[in-house]
Amino acid sequence: MKILSRKFFGGVGPEPGTFIPGHEYSGVVAAVGSSVDEFVVGDRVVTEAHRGCMRCANCLSGGYTNCLNYGVAAKGHRVQGMTVQGGFAEYVSNHVSTLTLLPETVDFDSAVVLTTAGTVMHAFQRLGVLAVGTNIAVIGPGPIGLLAVQVARELGAARVSLIGTREGRLALGKQYGADQVVNSRECDPVAAVRAATGGRGADIVLECSGAGPAVDTALHMATRGGKVVLVGFFGQPVTADLNHAVMNGITLATVRGEGAGSVARAVSLAGSGRLNTDSLVTHRFPLTDIAAAFDAYTRRADNAIKVMLDVTD
Repeated sequence: MKILSRKFFGGVGPEPGTFIPGHEYSGVVAAVGSSVDEFVVGDRVVTEAHRGCMRCANCLSGGYTNCLNYGVAAKGHRVQGMTVQGGFAEYVSNHVSTLTLLPETVDFDSAVVLTTAGTVMHAFQRLGVLAVGTNIAVIGPGPIGLLAVQVARELGAARVSLIGTREGRLALGKQYGADQVVNSRECDPVAAVRAATGGRGADIVLECSGAGPAVDTALHMATRGGKVVLVGFFGQPVTADLNHAVMNGITLATVRGEGAGSVARAVSLAGSGRLNTDSLVTHRFPLTDIAAAFDAYTRRADNAIKVMLDVTD
């Protein structure tokens, strides 16, 4: 299936100069294959980056983001903009299984952000527990962390704490429903969360920052028997007090991307007006200004959160 790529936020391809990146994008269906009856030309859709080989044991059990043939295109594995060509193009080919129809209430900007929201949905599913009535801590008020606050609230958390260092983003998290925001440069975040939970700590901690020291913070922030899920990507090996996790029965889980059909669930949540994505999109550029877009994103210029490129501008 080919879609006209309208809005996208890109990743980094493995072959600079010869590779088209862009792994989060939405658009309009421009053409369909002969066997496709799920979509028609003109449909507005958002893409899911991952498609596994659908033949290995992990894919057959639903874990296609952990495909055993990861990166092997000959066996059918694809990650748009990462292992195969991505969304920085006018037209992009997608397997029908990677597309979700957009309701009229969800625009293209919001749709792209919902790929990130899918990662959050996948993280909560990976925990294997109901969030209703739990104390949840989110470390890192980037796009993933700010969406995690909203999803935690929608899933019925009793209390949500957001930990970070940027006051503007912490304030946004407060708007999104965080009961407690903690600037980790001004106080001990573990002590702050434990104080707010009567000394217990958080039942669930989502580490969304990708900062190495945050893993240890997450482990010590969790209550005895609690759960920690690592959502952020780390730039280097991490050292953490795993003995603390063992001695306190803390479960450590990881998640990579928006697996298990989670983008469709995020679209459903947004379609019912229960996710605020507008304020996450802080900058927009036409494709011709792609260098400026990347510069704004990497420097976090003007508190950049999500930076959009529009192929139609």
